[in-house]
Amino acid sequence: MIRQPSRHCTVELQALPARIGQVRRIVSAQLRYWRLDALIDPAALGVTELLANVHQHAVPSKQCTVELLVLLDQLTVSVRDLDPRLPRVRAAGALDTEGRGLSLIAALSESWGVRPDGGGKVVWFTLPTLTLAPEESVRRTSAGRSSCARGALPREPAHPPVEPPLRAPLDTRPRVRGAGVV
Repeated sequence: MIRQPSRHCTVELQALPARIGQVRRIVSAQLRYWRLDALIDPAALGVTELLANVHQHAVPSKQCTVELLVLLDQLTVSVRDLDPRLPRVRAAGALDTEGRGLSLIAALSESWGVRPDGGGKVVWFTLPTLTLAPEESVRRTSAGRSSCARGALPREPAHPPVEPPLRAPLDTRPRVRGAGVV
């Protein structure tokens, strides 16, 4: 079965502390626009953790893309960066001040993963959308679409091929693409 995105949004940015807060607000506003208010807190927390990892660990660039994708009963949040090194879950001690990010992602999400992508990587996590807004349910029913049983669909999002990184100076302001909030 080929699945088409019903809702999609991307934000390109430099993973700098000031920008991370802006992206949290963009993610929150976009989810509110899609009437997925119950997912705002876990999605914003998860994207904050992934962007903090890019800020702290990614080389040679902090340039990244955040993607929100809703397919049927699932929200996928992913962050693509240009660093090919794959992250790993670490066991943080009680007094450690870092090293819990991926464990937190695993705890708050339905599923998560990481995969190489061109010269970089994508780290992603999914959240169940729980319920659709009433008008969305009516629209899907009247359009003749049916949803598949949970677990029958692949858990990793499909992404278009990655374009090679640009060598021009980077604009550090977040850029948002997709329907809804701008």
